[in-house]
Amino acid sequence: MNINSTLFLQAIVFAILVWFTMKYVWPPVMKALDERAQKIADGLAAADKAKTELSAANQRVEAELARSRTESATRLADAERRAQALVDEAKARASEEAAKIVAAAQAEAQQQVVKARDALRDQVAVLAVKGAEQILRREVNAGVHADLLSRLKAEL
Repeated sequence: MNINSTLFLQAIVFAILVWFTMKYVWPPVMKALDERAQKIADGLAAADKAKTELSAANQRVEAELARSRTESATRLADAERRAQALVDEAKARASEEAAKIVAAAQAEAQQQVVKARDALRDQVAVLAVKGAEQILRREVNAGVHADLLSRLKAEL
């Protein structure tokens, strides 16, 4: 066999191998490579989409936190105002109650003064009657009367 015919025969076999590879082997390999490239591209797109969604979610979370902070500050301020109003109301009620107690105490003291005056008037009346009885029982004598009047003053 000649080298030229061997090379020619090998070139034909090689051409058949290339044709067979291009016809039956290359399309599935290219299809697998294209699918792999598509999966990688889809993964990268999903990663980018996830990044943007994460960024948007972070922004929503920050906005929600800010809204919660302002809402809690508002509620806290409302609670403080309510507490102050309750304290003021309690002070007003306590002042009214104290005024009522003082007024009742003054009225009771006034009643005690009136009762004491009435009791003193009764005692003075009784003593005056006793003094008049003693004066009328004895004879009319200026010295004795002066003595009775001095005792009556001492009793008052």
